[in-house]
Amino acid sequence: MSPTPVRFHDPRATRADFTSSILVRCPRCERIAHLERRPCTPPSADRGTHPHARLVCRSCGLCRNGSRPFRFSRHPGAASYPTLWLRTDTRHGELWAYNLQHLDLIRRFVAADLRERAPWYDIGQKMTLVARLPAWMKSAKNRDEVLRAVDRLRATVIAPG
Repeated sequence: MSPTPVRFHDPRATRADFTSSILVRCPRCERIAHLERRPCTPPSADRGTHPHARLVCRSCGLCRNGSRPFRFSRHPGAASYPTLWLRTDTRHGELWAYNLQHLDLIRRFVAADLRERAPWYDIGQKMTLVARLPAWMKSAKNRDEVLRAVDRLRATVIAPG
């Protein structure tokens, strides 16, 4: 009897589901920082506009509020935007994630032998986050390499120091 294949059922997540809290590289100390995006709030008469995003680094104490949404980059050294923390290059392409939940979704998808998703006409949405992953990441022959890269990224967040 063969073992039961590992199943992945698409939770129909989109990019917006993971962008409320993003792990970035601190512009001051180059360590891990959090970029929290907040919904837009209307301006009040006495305070002006409320911040749309907040960058917080626990290592150096940097705290920046933005009156407009922060922009960020997946590539190091790009302008003055914070760089994603969960980013690495593989021989097939770049692997990146916004936060640990996003990284976990990628890991569960790549590790699964059987990948299921609802038909697009059933939900009215054709392209979910896992459907938009590059072909090299979906390929079974690259599974081990992608899983090693995901584990390396996870270790950078969980490792002490």
